[in-house]
Amino acid sequence: MKRALFVIALLVLIVVGYVLDLLHDAGEFRRVTPVLPGQCTPVYGAPGAEDISFDPITGMAWISSDDRRAAIDGHPRRGAILRYDPNSDARPVDAWPEAPSDFHPHGLSLYTDDSGRQSLFVINHPGESLFQGRTGSGPAHTIEVFDVVDDRLVHRATLADASMISPNDLVAVDHERFYFTNDHGSAPGWRRTLEDYLRRPWANVVQFDGREFREAAAGLSFANGIQLSRDGETLYVAEVTRNRIREYRRDPASGALEERRTIDVGFGVDNLELDPASGDLWLGGHLKLLTFTRHAADASIDAPSMAARLRLSTEPPELTPVFIDDGSALSGASVAAVRDGVLLIGSVFEPHFLVCRSGS
Repeated sequence: MKRALFVIALLVLIVVGYVLDLLHDAGEFRRVTPVLPGQCTPVYGAPGAEDISFDPITGMAWISSDDRRAAIDGHPRRGAILRYDPNSDARPVDAWPEAPSDFHPHGLSLYTDDSGRQSLFVINHPGESLFQGRTGSGPAHTIEVFDVVDDRLVHRATLADASMISPNDLVAVDHERFYFTNDHGSAPGWRRTLEDYLRRPWANVVQFDGREFREAAAGLSFANGIQLSRDGETLYVAEVTRNRIREYRRDPASGALEERRTIDVGFGVDNLELDPASGDLWLGGHLKLLTFTRHAADASIDAPSMAARLRLSTEPPELTPVFIDDGSALSGASVAAVRDGVLLIGSVFEPHFLVCRSGS
């Protein structure tokens, strides 16, 4: 009997210890002290602005927008890729109004070559949602490829492959090649739940070389945002549930990746945006991950948000918070994009994104 009680007590201690460790890593004990980069104004007309990238030529922002609340409520609405001028009072404009009804965009990546030609790559979930499971009979996930012509999107190709288990974000290498992240290695169901709460490293990075898909990196926990350095020789991948970024050495010729180091950032980093002027990374993400999961299920629950700049020119890299909010201004931040002193912060679920202007 004593032996049995000892085993039970030991198991209870292990479970309690794991739960406390999970709560700590998820940031649930963190005190949220607000930080503002200036005047921040909400802009409506772009629900679920999960990913945002600035156009280096026009200064416009490309926004991936999908009303995930409506989908969870059983009334899915067509998503959109929007163009937004941060120097205008105009609302965001749909750049692909002919998109099909099952268009549900997620991560996006804009590639611009030296001649000014541009291609936009977009993760799409026509048949499956991270928050709903299977929703259609066709491909669960696709990658849509567009040419940017006169500020409009001209659809070029739809790519689908068995490697797209749960694609989240992507980064273009050129007009044909890219990498994308699978945030999970398992399909919706009990295995995915275990993957989340046990933080199993089953996510990966997949490379498309213009002809075929192949795994480029494995062993990640909830792989999310992904970015390339300016010289194309370093790849960065966010691991949300581990509060860190993986850095890989990239072979430009073959595209092969070799892990170099991990960078701890101390919060649930979601998307990554590259500052083309400095080479720094701008991060958007979640200060309390478990609170964010509650926010996903209930819009009345605020989830604290953070945006930060990661300076890669210092050793070790220096993280500077530029926006911290308890969720009242913006819950569930997922991206921070900067250009000419204007910071755009998007989120997974909110009906608006924020425009913040430094010094105002």
